Amino acid sequence: MMRRLACLLFLLVMMGCTQSSEPTVIPLPQPTATKTAKATSSALIPPTLPPPNLTVNSTPVPSPTPGLPAGHFFQSPAYGVHLSQWWHVDDVLPRDLDMTHQMGFGWVKHNFPWRDIEGHAKGEYDWYRTDRIVEQVNEAGLKLLVRLDHQPLWSVRALPDELIRANQPPVDYQDFGDFCQTLAARYKGRIQAYQVWNEPNLSREWGDQPPNPAEYTALLKLCYEGIKAADPAAIVISAGLAPTGTQPPDAMPDADFLQGMYDAGAADYFDVLGLNAPGYKAPPETSPDEAEIEDNGWGNGRWFVFRHVEDMRAIMEANGDAAKQVALLEMGWMVRQEFHPTYTWHGVTEAEQADYLVGAYQWAQQHWQPWIGLMTTIYVADADWQPEQHEQYWWSIILPDGTPRPAYAALRLMEK
Repeated sequence: MMRRLACLLFLLVMMGCTQSSEPTVIPLPQPTATKTAKATSSALIPPTLPPPNLTVNSTPVPSPTPGLPAGHFFQSPAYGVHLSQWWHVDDVLPRDLDMTHQMGFGWVKHNFPWRDIEGHAKGEYDWYRTDRIVEQVNEAGLKLLVRLDHQPLWSVRALPDELIRANQPPVDYQDFGDFCQTLAARYKGRIQAYQVWNEPNLSREWGDQPPNPAEYTALLKLCYEGIKAADPAAIVISAGLAPTGTQPPDAMPDADFLQGMYDAGAADYFDVLGLNAPGYKAPPETSPDEAEIEDNGWGNGRWFVFRHVEDMRAIMEANGDAAKQVALLEMGWMVRQEFHPTYTWHGVTEAEQADYLVGAYQWAQQHWQPWIGLMTTIYVADADWQPEQHEQYWWSIILPDGTPRPAYAALRLMEK
């Protein structure tokens, strides 16, 4: 009994007040020759997790943005940046919104951690930070995308202590669907878009269970239905998938996972496909074919370049989903550093970071219209991030104290 209490106290601290607002960074595997396996959705729901609630509700048909083609919700492209000020909504967020406006970007993304909103018990909410974020983004004349994940402890208490993780789906998927609906009802018309989870093709983002596209689709479905019931005009974006060639149980290649989502019927439960698109160390125009050749030195895999997005787009088209747009939920290049050894192989100079980010937007303008939608640059740094402790610091285009890197100036001056 004492061991269980101690474990729960530890998890409450971990899940309620430490780094829960920090974004899950793009996975950065070392270069590998592993080949992508044939797409599959045959993995079963682990015996430790009961099957999700699969009740089908009547869902309003989504309405695309007026003036855009059917199925298109974003201008092509739309310009966004990832902000990170959950714990600084009153003192730092106004500065970041002003800098976003000066940069000429129209969208901001922010994490809305479920555990920090409905953390104490089901139906008990703390709206202070979400209210402040929504109010200030609206007042700044910007549009808001929020990311929903990181479960509260009460939603997984039915699991044994040793199976509780920092980020995992709830025991009852309907709890997440209810949260999505309540959030969308409160902010109807004021939150324009929702991202449902992040990188579920990584075990560490799915409770250390093998990634399972059918399970994720069940969770996505309930959140989609909840949001649309409360705010039919809101845009629902599927989780950003991590570009990787790592095989289960640690991960599932994003191409395999996406095909598994389609096999499970996910096409009915998102308006826009979400992807993550790091460039690693390659310039943005580098093709997946080039990256796949080991001697070229880009990483020895198609997923090691920005244009891997084109591979994922091809899967959408093969599944009859070409009418929808793609949203890049995390895109960027990491500045060279030595504090985080796993990431050193693909570091770039600050000048290269600036050139590559501008080049990525230009490539999309020239080659991906009209199917490319929101493109979200990472990050405007959390005011508390430290270079030694947070690898996100090295992706950021604006440092914790507000100092812009060259990439900020380049994006501000970029033709849009």
